[in-house]
This record gives sequence, C-alpha cells and structure tokens, in this order.
Amino acid sequence: MQAASLGHQTDFDSWRTAARALRQAGVPPAEAVFRVGADTTGLFDETLGSPSSSDAFAVPKAFVDLARELILHRSGDRFDLMYRLLWRLQAEPDLMKVVTDRDVADALERVKNVNRASHKMKAFVRFRQVEDVVGEAWVAWFEPAHRVVEKTAPFFVRRFTTMRWSILTPDASTFWDGKDLTFGPAATRDMAPTEDEAEEFWKTYYASTFNPARLKTKTMQGEMPKRYWKNLPEASLIRGLVAQSSVRTEAMVASPAAQPNPRLAKTLARLHRDRSFDESFMPSTLEELDQAVQSCRRCPLWRDSTQGVCGVGAKAAPLMIVGEQPGDQEDLAGRPFVGPAGQVLDAALVEAGIDREDVWVTNAVKHFKHEARGKRRIHKTPLVSEVSACRWWLDAERRLAKPRVVVTLGATAALGVLNRQVAVTRERGAAITQPDGSRVLMSIHPAYLLRLPDEKARLDERRRFVEDLKLARALY
Repeated sequence: MQAASLGHQTDFDSWRTAARALRQAGVPPAEAVFRVGADTTGLFDETLGSPSSSDAFAVPKAFVDLARELILHRSGDRFDLMYRLLWRLQAEPDLMKVVTDRDVADALERVKNVNRASHKMKAFVRFRQVEDVVGEAWVAWFEPAHRVVEKTAPFFVRRFTTMRWSILTPDASTFWDGKDLTFGPAATRDMAPTEDEAEEFWKTYYASTFNPARLKTKTMQGEMPKRYWKNLPEASLIRGLVAQSSVRTEAMVASPAAQPNPRLAKTLARLHRDRSFDESFMPSTLEELDQAVQSCRRCPLWRDSTQGVCGVGAKAAPLMIVGEQPGDQEDLAGRPFVGPAGQVLDAALVEAGIDREDVWVTNAVKHFKHEARGKRRIHKTPLVSEVSACRWWLDAERRLAKPRVVVTLGATAALGVLNRQVAVTRERGAAITQPDGSRVLMSIHPAYLLRLPDEKARLDERRRFVEDLKLARALY
C-alpha cells in the first residue's frame, strides 16, 4: 500500500499534493490509502516523496471544485472516491460531464448532501446570549451532518455583521469579533450555554405560529430532521403541538367565522369596482410576493394548478435563473426545479462553480400548465398571452431580488424576461444589457438535455450549457 498522510479531515491542499504524487508514480486507486494524522500509518504502508514539477498534469476545474466540496463529506471513503476520479480523468478527460457515471453520480450526490448540511446549518443554528469582559456576545452549539463550518461561516458574517458571535461544533469552531472571522479547534457541548433570557419568548412565538390545520409531519421532518432537534429550543414543544393538532383543528373548524372588517370590505369593494386592485398592489418583499401569487387570477392557469410557485434562493443573489414554468413535481412541492430537470441544473451549477443556494431560481410562469392523460399530468407550453399575464410577477421578482445577471432557460423564459420572441440558438451567448443595468444571457432548458436521444449530442449540449453558466458567473 502507498500511504499519504493528511493533517486533518478537510485538508484539501495536502490531499491534492499527495494525490498528484500517487498518480505520477502510477499508483492505482486500489493500492492508495489516505490517512488523517501523523500516527495513523498501517503495518504495510509505504510513503511517496513530493511530486516532480516536470511531471505536472492538468485536470478540469470542475473536478477541483467538486473535490473541494466532496472532502467536506463525513464518509470515510471520500478520499478514495476523489482519487479514483482523478485516476480515471487521465484516460477519460470528459468524465466529469458524464453525470450518469457511477463515480461521478456518487460524488455529485455527496456534494449535494454537503450543500444540504450547509443549508441546515444556516437554518438551525440557535445563538444564546452571554456576557464576557468585552460585553454582549452570542454563542451557538451545532452538530452538522458534514464538516461545513468553514464553508458556511461567511453566511453568518453577512447575516450578523454587527454581533460578536461564536459557533461551536464537534469538528471545529468559528468566531466573529465584528472585524475578523477566525477558526479554532473542535468543541464540546458543555462549552456552550444551554439557555438564555430570550428562550421562553422564542418558544412562545414559535408556538403561536404553529398552524395545526396545515400540519404535514413527514414534510416537517424532511425539512427539520430529528437529528437537529436536541439543539433547538423550540423542539421541546413539537411533540406536544403535534399531539394537540387534531383537537386544535377541530376547535378551529367548529368556531364561528370571524366577521369581516367593514371598513376593509368597503375599501376592497371599491378597488375591485375600479378594476385597479391588481395593478395597485406592489409587493415590498419576496415573501409577500410569494404569498400574493397564490391569489393570482391574471390568466386561467391557476384553476388546474395545486399552487403558485415563486422563486427560491438567496435574497440578494447576483444571479437569477429563469425557467419556463413549474412541472408536475414543482407544482406539488411549491418550489422550482426540484424534478429531473432540476437535478440536471444542480449538476451543471456544481460543474460551473456556482452554489445553487447563492442563486435565485424561478420561472417565467408561476402556475403549472398541463393536460391530464390518465393519472399523469403532461406539460404544455404556455401561450404568449399567459406568459405576458405572468410577466407582472416576474418583473416584481426581479425588482426585489436585484440580480446583476439573469440566465433564461428556453424560449418561453426569454419571452418572459425580454418581452419579445427570441431564437435561443441565434442569440445564445450574447449578454443583453437591460434598462436596470442587469444583463441577460439565453441558454437551453435542462429538460431539453433529458429529451436528446443521441448521447454525443447530449454531451455536446450539456457542455455548452455549463459554458453558458460559467459565462454568467464571470459576468457578475
């Protein structure tokens, strides 16, 4: 066995140096082993010297970007998977583009899990107030599914810039003093406070927002897995709230309807009579827009849809990606690009070096247009009139999200953004400057890649799709 020693679990630089030396020495994946720490050598291990600069070789940037994320995964064989991909790239230079390959698909799935763990950290870190010699500070204890502390810490700097805070985890710790972000060693649960004065207030607020009539236990556990409950103060209330949900729902149904506010009813009647209600409404936040689109009646598509589907992502995202319309799975989930086309988009974003959580993803049309065939709902392309009717929502979304670059996926998306018919194949790759200073790039819809029967054509189109995303990233 040829062994390489890494300084710590996420020591990417050491792994890259060692992997380069192993590959230059012709050590196949089955005979390479990566160990963490200086005292973890095996009985039959041999070590290699540093790689020679004269034998340098290049690998695609997509592999390097993926490996930087993959090393954060908690699986013990991630180093082996990374080296196996590196080894195969010598004979298969386009390997990273083959998302159906077993190793590539495995790596992409693990990277998706890493990104999901980063997202959960953003959602479930709970700070508690403490006092030190400097004054007020905030400390949180968190147990991430993967080693994402360094990856996720900059989010908390942006979110809590004016606070002094610390996040302690079993892997590492991070500290923000209002000026500098630093990292430290692993911590233990007893190093963090267990409660503070604001905790009871937070529990009261959480309980007041719990709607028993809309309870979906499986969905809640999917978004808020039980592994995080032990460190969430509100988790102590969940079992009781769930147990009481049926009783509370029955009480809500049995209670008499509240009388409408007569002044409000009169105002709404006047606005509807003047036919100015829709036009006068202007959402001030993306959350308000998402709620308001559920009442949209600008075209008939709302009649056969489960719900309106607005965008998701970072609120101040530099990049907005606009698709055509929600599909069957998106209509049920209430989120864009969660079906097969969304999986293709996720993989392409990773290859282009773009974190989907840093992108605002939406559609030109907010309701699912389809026709029923038995139990299946088959997608139908929206009419120009339907796209035009929904442009009001898309324009409001762009106004609130303020992206610097907008990528349209397909002709319908381009029509919704640019308000004109386009030929994507002719205008693809050209950055079109808008009156607000943002720039629009056109590309294909990822669903098109799923429909191509020829593998070579599919790989060529996917390569061009990734290049379009890379160009968008370069523009912002």
